[in-house]
Amino acid sequence: MGMQVGDHKSGAIAEMNVVPLIDILLVLLIIFMVITPLTPKGLDTLVPQPNPNQQQNQDLENKTVVVQVTKDNKVKINNEDSSWEGLGPRIEQIFKERAEKVAFVKGDNDIQFQEVARAIDIMRSAGIDKVGLITAKLEAGQ
Repeated sequence: MGMQVGDHKSGAIAEMNVVPLIDILLVLLIIFMVITPLTPKGLDTLVPQPNPNQQQNQDLENKTVVVQVTKDNKVKINNEDSSWEGLGPRIEQIFKERAEKVAFVKGDNDIQFQEVARAIDIMRSAGIDKVGLITAKLEAGQ
């Protein structure tokens, strides 16, 4: 425990008895383990509620933007008719104040991917960070 057996030619050896320290540490560990679950995990707060008009504006801003390329070579932004020339400025206008710049492209089955790639290129040049593709299976939920 607190003594050393061996050669005593060099004189008395002073060693610290660590057993009481270990006992104290174990008791402290048990105390902290018992106290920890009793500490509060959060604070009660009141969150300010937005005005109904402001909530409608946020719903419009949070709306997902889908650019659809139709088989007659026309472009729609969220079912709103647009043109190839007006696609870039309209996308810039929509995403001007949004922090997250994510949009989707949906192409009809009868068009070539070249037209979808053209829409993606225009959207990327308008400042969209991420462009996703919507397929017929994805839209059906498969």
